Amino acid sequence: MAQNPSLPTAVILVDHGYVSGGQSKVAIESALGLAKAGVRTIFFAACGPLDPRLAEGGVETVCLDQYDILNNPSRGAAALQGTWNRKAAETLDELLAGLPRENTIVHMHGWAKAISPSVSGPIRKSGLPAAYTMHEYFLVCPNGGFYDFQKDEVCRLEPMSLACWASHCDSRNYPFKLWRNARLAVAQVAGLGDCFSDFLLISDLEERLLEGRLPKGAAAHRVCNPVEVAPLGQKTTPASGDMIFVGRLSAEKGAPLFAKAARLAGVAPVFIGDGPIAGDLSRDFPEAKFLGWRSPHEVRAALRAARVLVFPSLWYETLGLSPLEAKGLGTPAIVSDVCAAKDEIADGIEGLWFRSGDVAALAATLDKMKDDPLVTRLSRAAYDGYWRNPPTLERHVAETLRVYEQMLARRTKR
Repeated sequence: MAQNPSLPTAVILVDHGYVSGGQSKVAIESALGLAKAGVRTIFFAACGPLDPRLAEGGVETVCLDQYDILNNPSRGAAALQGTWNRKAAETLDELLAGLPRENTIVHMHGWAKAISPSVSGPIRKSGLPAAYTMHEYFLVCPNGGFYDFQKDEVCRLEPMSLACWASHCDSRNYPFKLWRNARLAVAQVAGLGDCFSDFLLISDLEERLLEGRLPKGAAAHRVCNPVEVAPLGQKTTPASGDMIFVGRLSAEKGAPLFAKAARLAGVAPVFIGDGPIAGDLSRDFPEAKFLGWRSPHEVRAALRAARVLVFPSLWYETLGLSPLEAKGLGTPAIVSDVCAAKDEIADGIEGLWFRSGDVAALAATLDKMKDDPLVTRLSRAAYDGYWRNPPTLERHVAETLRVYEQMLARRTKR
């Protein structure tokens, strides 16, 4: 797509240049959508390989070909890079120095898995306006989730307080938690958060959690994540299919909770995905079906065929793409009342909520979804509700460009 000189140049920063999760998926698709709209788009990633769609879509790329923190064979090198990635800073500094000052935007989607706080220096030195999409909470919480992985519950401690430093809330071990606290302290001293004048939020929950936590004077905007769903029409047999879980098989995602509740409700659960507890779940719940990771096309087909999606996340999940995908395909969702997905699934209309972490409450909700007329009613309302204003890539790009325009307008005014 030819570049439109009236549109800004966008530098997209993210840890992974391939789809490793929702964060990099959105960053890649956003870059592709911006380039298609005529924006000169430069995609900067620490870890490869790069998604081939980027080059095919006319996106310029910079990849450092580094390990991320968890996959680095040297733990010492991983800790050093995660705290201060010198290569990322030097490469970004060189890149930004050669870009037009009048209409370039720096847009970060993630730093905590490889890029590190080191890029704060080049961003500040460039003087370019910078935005941050809040896919998680690493700018304000050491483990990025306001979640205690040891207790499997939401953490209500003030981030970086003495109680926070003393709390072993990490999924690994206490020394790793202390390193995360130290890294956030480095980020705060380096002024990483203060580099960004604008923050792109994706849910009501984020707005509530981050109230008073964003840099003083920063502007907050709501920008939808792009969801790739086709308008297939209402389902002909909505009350058929399985009750399924889609995503990472881990405790904070609520996978064990679903397995236990399904057993209580007399339901055979289906899991699409993989993760650190996949082996334990398959051993402890032989009645469950585990399909592993599937391609995006296969996941959408499974969501369309399902009776209901179960999204039992225990943490303050920023949104989650699967409930929106299910909704757009006419499949109702059961969601926990602590995660942002409940803001997108109207309780009793497009799906059902349950009390987070409560096995009996989830089992009772699963039991309700055995009611064919209820499932049919929820399915129809979910499909209609989604397609009234679907979060398409085009809508995401339009909302993102409006933020860029405001940022550049403020710069011109100053």
